[in-house]
Amino acid sequence: MVAKIPPMPGWATADVVAYLERKASQRGASPHTIEAYRRDLTQFFSFCDRAGISSPSEVDRRIVRRYLAYLDTVGYARRSIARKASAVRTFFADLTRRGALPFNPAEQVARLKLPRTLPSALPQRAMLGVLDALDGDDPLEIRDKAILEMLYASGLRVAELASLRVNDVEGRDMIRVIGKGDRHRIVPLGDPAVRAVDRYLRSVRDHLAGDGAGDALWIGARGGPLDARGIRRIVRRRAGTFPHAFRHSFATHLLEGGADLRSVQELLGHIDLSTTQIYTSVTRDHLKATYERSHPRA
Repeated sequence: MVAKIPPMPGWATADVVAYLERKASQRGASPHTIEAYRRDLTQFFSFCDRAGISSPSEVDRRIVRRYLAYLDTVGYARRSIARKASAVRTFFADLTRRGALPFNPAEQVARLKLPRTLPSALPQRAMLGVLDALDGDDPLEIRDKAILEMLYASGLRVAELASLRVNDVEGRDMIRVIGKGDRHRIVPLGDPAVRAVDRYLRSVRDHLAGDGAGDALWIGARGGPLDARGIRRIVRRRAGTFPHAFRHSFATHLLEGGADLRSVQELLGHIDLSTTQIYTSVTRDHLKATYERSHPRA
């Protein structure tokens, strides 16, 4: 079991706070990302403090290696260790870039090699079954159908979906999305999603909305805005999976249908095409399985 993380030592606080403020203001990092960096850096500098270090300038590659070995010893997964190492590396890269340190001690530590995992996409028939099953008149079911239809039609990240306002979607079949790093993109919606959202807005949204709902598109059962955590619960209950599986399914099914990789990259909001290329492996697996199942001489 992973131990509770001690508080940030005082000698590291000012540098970490300044770094996180720059990351939020200059690079548009989300509050969730900032909090993750804060936790990871707190854990690292607490470890350094226990090792007798009293300044970021005293950190060397040996202490970074010891820290990563410690994480492995107490049971962190390799992917979590790699993420924490990245947080340390980017923090010291920032100090080095600003001239506060002569070199980045974490850059000299070998990076963990991780297996490239394939996204988990729902088969098209299963996805359509989930969406078609939500056809009742219960207000929460109408809302949940609109949420699931939007996720599958747009490939939005759950945070992007949760941040939508009524004016972003009302009467629209193309929506403007603000994604990671405050980057904007335009995403089309198919007719089933447009109809589901229109029905939700006409017959449900205002009845659910309480005094604090504002102009949030999605409203929870208690009348307030529905956040990303609430949407995850809905997807888990209605579809037995997570919102990101809808995003994976969106991309995979587009490629299976003949969409080009660059278009899918644009729709997903990926900066790097290599991030999108992982879906081509999923599509190849699908095609191979279809061939072996269907061809008489496979």
